Amino acid sequence: MTVRGCILLCLLLSIIACDHSRSSNTAGQSPYATRNTKGNPHFDLPDIQQNGELIVLTLYGPESYFEFRGEDFGVQFMIAREYAKSIGASIRVEMARNQQELFQKVMNGEGDFIAFQMDCADSLNTRLDFVGERELATFMDSLSQQRKDASLRSRQHAAWAVRKDSPLLSASLSQWMQRHQQDFFAYTTIRIKSSGGRTYTPRRQVFSPILDASRGQISLYDDLFKQYSLQCGWDWRLMAAQAYQESTFDPQAVSHMGAMGLMQLMPGTARDVGVSQSEVFEPASNVRGATKLINQLNTRYSFITDADERLNFILAAYNAGPGHLDDARALAKKYGKNPDVWLGNVDAFVLRMSESDYYNQPEVKHGYFRGSETYDYVNSIRTRWGEYKKKIKR
Repeated sequence: MTVRGCILLCLLLSIIACDHSRSSNTAGQSPYATRNTKGNPHFDLPDIQQNGELIVLTLYGPESYFEFRGEDFGVQFMIAREYAKSIGASIRVEMARNQQELFQKVMNGEGDFIAFQMDCADSLNTRLDFVGERELATFMDSLSQQRKDASLRSRQHAAWAVRKDSPLLSASLSQWMQRHQQDFFAYTTIRIKSSGGRTYTPRRQVFSPILDASRGQISLYDDLFKQYSLQCGWDWRLMAAQAYQESTFDPQAVSHMGAMGLMQLMPGTARDVGVSQSEVFEPASNVRGATKLINQLNTRYSFITDADERLNFILAAYNAGPGHLDDARALAKKYGKNPDVWLGNVDAFVLRMSESDYYNQPEVKHGYFRGSETYDYVNSIRTRWGEYKKKIKR
């Protein structure tokens, strides 16, 4: 080959390499999204830091990972998110249906480690390094006692898992968990900072469900409910019943999930409905944002033509998020029930969405949630609204 031919060939190979590099990062996509998993690739800590994304594998569940009103929760996930920050990476979650699938995915290179307490004694898991058994057990047992929630109790001889061909990641994660065990409570406790610098931790002050029945006054915020209920076509007493269920009329309320204010807007929801961080604890702004969300949900479920029936779906979606409600509707349809009717149909599957036999079904796109809370939410608001209608005139 001539010298000129060699030069042309080198230039051509250079162009192809550049094009490949650009295509693997199209639209800001991480190279991890297109990694070839068939050859069991070796991704260790330096590779993760270079790419800027940590992929964790986990299962749905109250202690591992779940969605609530469009935001990500679960104490295992929240701890993993802090580790990702410590190494300068963002976090991406990939779900599995069971522990065997978790093992298969991590061995295929579909994730960097398993952020779920895997059974260390399982014979399949001899090809993994286990990290944080003592730290996680101590924390989860303390958290279970603090929250009076037995489902959070640690499993014996269980820990997070890293492939043995990622020794630097395994060592880094192990050292980080040892150093930061005392911070796990802080990592998993919601704290909301206002624009003025004030920090709000979970709190809820209980007020009377009716301020003065003889004067027809439900709360201090009746004028707001009367004003904004007109914008969504609701009885103002219904909006008052929902506000009591959300915050017990405490405009400074913050839930354990980070929902804020009179109508308990999540941070992401507040942004979506045009309520800024500086406004979220102002009753008028909070109710305005809730009204916009109610109107959005009313439009989403407009195919349910009966307005009273549609109300059940609006309330359920406000509480759980429309994704979880649509999962319950999909299961109702699968099992021969009416996905557009609440009582005795969709509500039955909402109640089952905390059971792995149901939330792991392929029709379910958003996984686990506490369906009993959503079921009680709808029933409690409708019951209180009925009481308000009897005792309080329009």
